[in-house]
Amino acid sequence: MTGFGVGSAPLGPSRIVAEVRSLNHRFIDVRVRVASELGEQSFFVEQVCRKRLRRGRVDVSLRLEGTASAPSEIDLARAQAHYLALTDLRDRVAPGQDIPLSLLATLPGVFVAPGSTAPEQIRASIDEALGHSFAALDVMRASEGEALRAELLRLLADARQARAVIAAASDRLRDGHRVRLREKVNALLADTALSLDSGRLEAEVAILCERSDVVEELVRLQSHFDQFEELLGNAEPVGRRLDFLLQEIGREANTIGAKCQDVELSQLVVLLKAEVERLREQVQNVE
Repeated sequence: MTGFGVGSAPLGPSRIVAEVRSLNHRFIDVRVRVASELGEQSFFVEQVCRKRLRRGRVDVSLRLEGTASAPSEIDLARAQAHYLALTDLRDRVAPGQDIPLSLLATLPGVFVAPGSTAPEQIRASIDEALGHSFAALDVMRASEGEALRAELLRLLADARQARAVIAAASDRLRDGHRVRLREKVNALLADTALSLDSGRLEAEVAILCERSDVVEELVRLQSHFDQFEELLGNAEPVGRRLDFLLQEIGREANTIGAKCQDVELSQLVVLLKAEVERLREQVQNVE
């Protein structure tokens, strides 16, 4: 589901500002962009996002505002460690080459916010800022969710209607099998002295009806539809469970189509599959 949220939290004399954007995605995909002073917190930010969200492509950005954002201080110990490591690498692969000091500016942890804020405090501020941004994000997503739920219920009603039409058609076709088979047999025996064994005809009709019987599939479809509608009223993330149910619904529709020996019923199954596909497209937007 799509949405946008902004939140902030104090960090010493400055503030951390978090922006969260979410787009529809089948799985969870978190992308983090943070200010250089917070570079080491990228993994922490990603973990917080993964705990709060179950699905979607999420873009998160963090920045510092206030006195802590300028000028930054240099962590001399870390800068020296980076430089020694680069020097060792230079001596191994390109002896005699210069190592520009500007290269250190691109390495994580070299520049830090003034005041040497403890990592625990930084993470606490980040967590608070993200909490506020997620709250704003949830407001937008809730509004979209209500509209999406209404659309899914409408599509589900269409799928139920398609199932009901298939059920009614299958009942008519079962009675029609007996009539058509009797007519064909009578036509074949019209110019012969052979007679029709009514018991054998009924047995053949029973076998034919059993092969094309879709009652079990229709019952399971009804059960799946009921579960689908129940999940739509659940406050917990249900996107993956809805996905699974649609796979089962699609499987039952395919089985009905395979059993169909009638053009009318086959066309109805195609309509049912089309409704299921519309549901599947919308469910990709559900967390």
